[in-house]
Amino acid sequence: MLGAVRGKAARPGLVGGAKLPHAGGCEGRGSLTSRPPPHPGGSMTRGSRPERAERIHRGGAGRRDRAEELYFKNLSKQKQIMEKNGNNRKLRVCVATCNRADYSKLAPIMFGIKAEPHFFELDVVVLGSHLIDDYGNTYRMIEQDDFDIHTRLHTIVRGEDEAAMVESVGLALVKLPDVLNRLKPDIVIVHGDRFDALALATSAALMNIRILHIEGGEVSGTIDDSIRHAITKLAHFHVCCTRSAEQHLISMCEDHDRILLAGCPSYDKLLSSKNKDYMSIIRMWIGEDVKPRDYIVALQHPVTTDIKHSIKMFELTLDALISFNKRTLVLFPNIDAGSKEMVRVMRKKGIEHHPNFRAVKHVPFEQFIQLVAHAGCVIGNSSCGVREVGAFGTPVINLGTRQIGRETGENVLHVRDADTQDKILQALHLQFGKQYPCSKIYGDGNAVPRILKFLKSIDLKEPLQKKFCFPPVKENISQDIDHILETQSALAVDLGGTNLRVAIVSMKGEIVKKYTQLNPKTYEDRIGLILKMCMEAASEAVNLNCRILGVGISTGGRVNPREGIVLHSTKLIQEWSSVDLRTPISDALHLPVWVDNDGNCAALAERKFGHGKGVENFVTLITGTGIGGGIIHQHELIHGSSFCAAELGHIVVSLEGPECLCGNHGCIEAYASGIALQREAKKLHDEDLLLVGGMSVKTEETISAVHLIQAAKLGNAKADSILRTAGTALGLGVVNILHTMNPSLVILSGVLAGHYVNIVKDVIRRQALFSAETVDVVVSNLADPALLGAASLVLDYSTRRIY
Repeated sequence: MLGAVRGKAARPGLVGGAKLPHAGGCEGRGSLTSRPPPHPGGSMTRGSRPERAERIHRGGAGRRDRAEELYFKNLSKQKQIMEKNGNNRKLRVCVATCNRADYSKLAPIMFGIKAEPHFFELDVVVLGSHLIDDYGNTYRMIEQDDFDIHTRLHTIVRGEDEAAMVESVGLALVKLPDVLNRLKPDIVIVHGDRFDALALATSAALMNIRILHIEGGEVSGTIDDSIRHAITKLAHFHVCCTRSAEQHLISMCEDHDRILLAGCPSYDKLLSSKNKDYMSIIRMWIGEDVKPRDYIVALQHPVTTDIKHSIKMFELTLDALISFNKRTLVLFPNIDAGSKEMVRVMRKKGIEHHPNFRAVKHVPFEQFIQLVAHAGCVIGNSSCGVREVGAFGTPVINLGTRQIGRETGENVLHVRDADTQDKILQALHLQFGKQYPCSKIYGDGNAVPRILKFLKSIDLKEPLQKKFCFPPVKENISQDIDHILETQSALAVDLGGTNLRVAIVSMKGEIVKKYTQLNPKTYEDRIGLILKMCMEAASEAVNLNCRILGVGISTGGRVNPREGIVLHSTKLIQEWSSVDLRTPISDALHLPVWVDNDGNCAALAERKFGHGKGVENFVTLITGTGIGGGIIHQHELIHGSSFCAAELGHIVVSLEGPECLCGNHGCIEAYASGIALQREAKKLHDEDLLLVGGMSVKTEETISAVHLIQAAKLGNAKADSILRTAGTALGLGVVNILHTMNPSLVILSGVLAGHYVNIVKDVIRRQALFSAETVDVVVSNLADPALLGAASLVLDYSTRRIY
């Protein structure tokens, strides 16, 4: 699904094909003093382009010739684009990197740009913590990767507190304009959500320089979200990593034509790295006697919006790791406010000298990804844990709220309120040593070619002013520990005229297990059976790994949903008036209980799982034994002042029609319900007018609506006339609803819906006002709306539990 822009315009073997940098893949820092040299002898040499191409394309001269042919064909296409734009010069791209973490994402793009000198000029600007000795002077990684650094800007004001962060942004804003004036780039590439990046984006925007923002649209937590979204509003072009991030950008009014869903550039390296020699790396950083899956990697950073709590959480994490008694590699925190205090906590607990711990400031990226790929667990609050580590299926424990909004694979266990050592220790016991499926949420390994093609497509003649759009916001559901350990579910109860059904229904609307019994005739027997079946289902839910959030009950009759009381029922369910359902069931199961009319439940089912999802105003009509329904107005269910709204079956469509069970004449239910059709079928059968060729009825068989429908299909004109009359009555009722409620959608549900839908549409065309003719009439695609509606009572209103 990744890659809204596809194809490769780069020379074969060279698009993103140079070696990735020795950069850290997490939000930490680097200490070159603790880092082994990237190559024997501590030097790095890069082969010439022909040598690299020859190594890559050693499969034969034929394939090389074909590759060269494709290359020059693509080269010609790109030149045509440049000529069309009136721009025969190269695109001048400025890449500014602030720290080791963003370099791991930007470097693959930089290698791709450098590999295509026909199209691009690359200027590299280094600022931020790259240039601080305490954080490893990590600008040297960029030099070792054979990039020429055009400018080094010292922009960090030391202090590691909130004021220092603000002063650092101000210092960068003072220094950056001169650099950008000298470089005069066509486009500046900015990554992520760091305060340094905000200064860079602000400077470029105010100087009318186009900005390409990498990894916009994501949701994490704390101040990072605000910075990331602020950069999004300044940026002209966006490269995002996930479908949800793309939707968030659209929902933030960004122009869809300027958004590329490419995936994360670092995944281009991650997905091809696991087969390398990792044992030597583990021995180098963890110890000689450590085996794969038997150590922990810890990366934890301060939360700038709650520094005190984040320091306390870090202290609890270290205590839990000490108690867990496994070899652990701890990376120092980043440069954000609060990092000094966190380092003091490490030293107070003697982590740097503890036999089970290795505390380091930097690990080269290629070695770092091998360490997390083969770790028994990664713990902390770094974005690396919830993003990159998923590529290997390594278990992750995400602590606190710093990354709580990010999309994650099933390998991530959230501990939002990490306020006790025992909670963190329990999470370690749950996660350590597991192996989860590898996740490609953030990339498929082909981001760089997409980004390069996107850059080439930029028309510098287009107006610089941004355009904004206003699409709807797409709902996003994040994972929590309860989602991973247990499936959040509801107990759904459907009280029908014949059967009593109980089901376990998941959050996604899947019926996990269903129980069916005949509905008893007396109140005592019925309540007793409901309790018995609910207790049985609740017990079975534990074995099925389902967490029951509550009980939802769908029943015929008039219901007071506020009190959970059936005020009075239909004639199909005896001894069922003034019945308190909520109290006995809630007391027995110790769960919240919701009760509503079966027609209302059908409407709720459509709103959550069916055609009504996202529709503001719609009506559901149930065509079954009786006729019922529910009304959704402005996304809310209408109950009415005395809880009898949406008694749609009792809309009168004829003053002299047949008698209804309610005592009136001419109701829709008297024409179109299953009972009404059965009555007409029996009349025909008694007059020997029902059966036609191809039909037979056994002596003991009860005549029903099914026989009437079968006869109509086989050409029985009288049966067909009865069905058309029933459908017309239903259609007239729908027209009355359209003229009263003016919904945009009518959903026909139940066993008879498919037989009525075309007749109803025809009646609307003939009888409805012009302004109401455009309504959509559809047949429900839900297999069991009564149970799903009962479940939605619970799933829509119950409070999510947080570990």
